[in-house]
Amino acid sequence: MNAPSALRVLVIGAGVAGISLARGLLRDGHDVTVFERRPHLQPGGGAVTIWSNGATVLDQLGVDMAGAGQTLSAVQVTTSTGHPLATLDMTAMAYGLGAPVRMVPRRLLLERLLDQLPAERIRCNARAVGVRDADGGVRVDFDDGSSASGDLLIGADGLHSMVRDLLGVPSAKPTGWCSWQGLVSLPDVVADKRVALMMVGKHGNLGLWPAGGSELQWWFDLPWSPDFVRPACPIAMIRERFAGWSEPVDRVLGALTDDDLAGSPYPHFRHPVAGAGRGALTLIGDASHTMPPTLAQGTNQALLDTMVLCKALADLRAAPSHGDLARALRWYENTRRRKVAAVSRVTALQLSHSELVLRPAAFIPDRWHTWGMTMFLRWVSHRGMSAEISRGLGLADIGEIAGQTTDRSH
Repeated sequence: MNAPSALRVLVIGAGVAGISLARGLLRDGHDVTVFERRPHLQPGGGAVTIWSNGATVLDQLGVDMAGAGQTLSAVQVTTSTGHPLATLDMTAMAYGLGAPVRMVPRRLLLERLLDQLPAERIRCNARAVGVRDADGGVRVDFDDGSSASGDLLIGADGLHSMVRDLLGVPSAKPTGWCSWQGLVSLPDVVADKRVALMMVGKHGNLGLWPAGGSELQWWFDLPWSPDFVRPACPIAMIRERFAGWSEPVDRVLGALTDDDLAGSPYPHFRHPVAGAGRGALTLIGDASHTMPPTLAQGTNQALLDTMVLCKALADLRAAPSHGDLARALRWYENTRRRKVAAVSRVTALQLSHSELVLRPAAFIPDRWHTWGMTMFLRWVSHRGMSAEISRGLGLADIGEIAGQTTDRSH
């Protein structure tokens, strides 16, 4: 990679997208500050699937995922009556794409991302309320009257992004579905902890994905509308809809209580993929492209955003002008747009159908299902760029790099 021109980068949002980007930019020698509106870093519940495309970026960022969560060897997909539809061979996919597929509790992923990241790089209790141009750069104003200035600003502030609103990009729209989901500690529910289960029915679908040790990520997807009224006893509703689908499902339903559903449901939203940003402002992660969790690609697409955006800034010449920065950000957006739009379209496909519609999928050989998913992930993952970055990176200690960057910025 080229020697970077050190930039003052302001990142709004300290979720997986914002922290990943901070790691990448610090690695590349930039001066980065992440602003988080919450008083503490509190990762959401549940687990995330790190597919091979996301795992490659985490490796580039120097994030040690050894022993985190549960590596998966297969995903079995059946109908609600247990009729097999497909089995995705995750071991074959890992061989074809260069990294394993792993289910990781979100809290653990954030811990690994924060490892060796200097605490002073993250400022909590900082609610951004406005952004404006200032002296060839950008300035962000906070609700307490303070402000911060930098060369560019990245909106990593999620579904209801303030930065996205400032750019005038359309808001996300509900898809008509929602997830009731979480983590439960329940040993021996699935026969093989390396095998995840998905079941699809006419009026809903579910997943049971091992997440390491005795932890199991569960979700139940049902129709949802803005006028949805949450029942007083949601676990009774979930049991009524899904009881009898399988013995493991019944075990999970028997273990869950209304307390486990306290944060649910999570409505599914989908953004129109953003067009060009403005000046030295751009978006990453859910702020740019919230999508349904159908393929569990949200976290992975945020990590790919990080990779491409870091590449765009690393290729800048020394002492870039405001126009140079804007062109680099537009290159990043254009590079990501078509691929992330393809992922978004696929995740918007409705899974739930009748047995009559679903069963023809069982006639497709499993190796073809695996091949199709592998080829899709290969195409949307910027494989050429990823290989070039991985070859060019000599990963230094991120704490050491961050310290050097801090020294230069004072």
